[in-house]
Amino acid sequence: MTTTADTATPPILSLHDLCLVRDRHPILDRVSWTITPGQHWAILGANGSGKTSLLSALTGYQTPTSGVIEVLGQRYGASNWPELRKRIGIVSSAIRQQMADGEPALVTVVSGKYAMIDYWGTLRVKDRQEAKEILEWMGCLHLARRPWVVLSQGERQRILIGRALMAKPEILIIDEPCAGLDPVAREDFLAFMHQLIARKDAPTLLLVTHHIEEIVEGISHVLALRDGKVVASGQRDKVLRGPVLSEVFGQPVKVQSYQGRRYLRVEPSGGRQFGAQSGG
Repeated sequence: MTTTADTATPPILSLHDLCLVRDRHPILDRVSWTITPGQHWAILGANGSGKTSLLSALTGYQTPTSGVIEVLGQRYGASNWPELRKRIGIVSSAIRQQMADGEPALVTVVSGKYAMIDYWGTLRVKDRQEAKEILEWMGCLHLARRPWVVLSQGERQRILIGRALMAKPEILIIDEPCAGLDPVAREDFLAFMHQLIARKDAPTLLLVTHHIEEIVEGISHVLALRDGKVVASGQRDKVLRGPVLSEVFGQPVKVQSYQGRRYLRVEPSGGRQFGAQSGG
């Protein structure tokens, strides 16, 4: 394992030898990881690498078999984890699929403050104003009255981030945000994510992806997983290198840089070259 993690304290998150075993099959194998204030991370790995299971363990939806999890100064097993979840924002396909078709975007954003799906009741004036301010910052105020069912995929992702921000989280997890987006919508969303990271009041961001080109500037560190194990953990430029990513994806790759972003060039075992693409 390549380790380049910073040692600054106190940590936002700390894992030590985290193991998750299901039906005698190791899902996570001795994962250790530390996040300190001011860092923004990408969790990178191919499908089946353990990314989703790691998130489930961090948020308390799966109980680890062994190891230590500490988030925002709270230790798993010794703290009220459901209460802690209120300090962690999550944007994922699972949440996206639960939204009510007729719910206006403004109401969806407000619902994040109360951790509700399909919000009911009268909106408070203060909540309505705060949600409008969030939508305006995101460039989405014109969507305030539009129901969920007519929003595009990219618009839905922004609205869900606005929903998460409404609760003022200290950690924001964005899980595979560009899935289903066309190339133009994806670039537009990534530009928005870069703006989010640049905010002075931005929460600690955890981006989950298997596409390295989605790791925008501002994401300072990368945790790379394969088969539930940490391949590398540390500063972005030290992890996003050909030898490391070849191990992560189990195939020889080269890394190309363009305008602050990284791209993979995959070399199949037969020697034929494909153009720049992601390694997921």
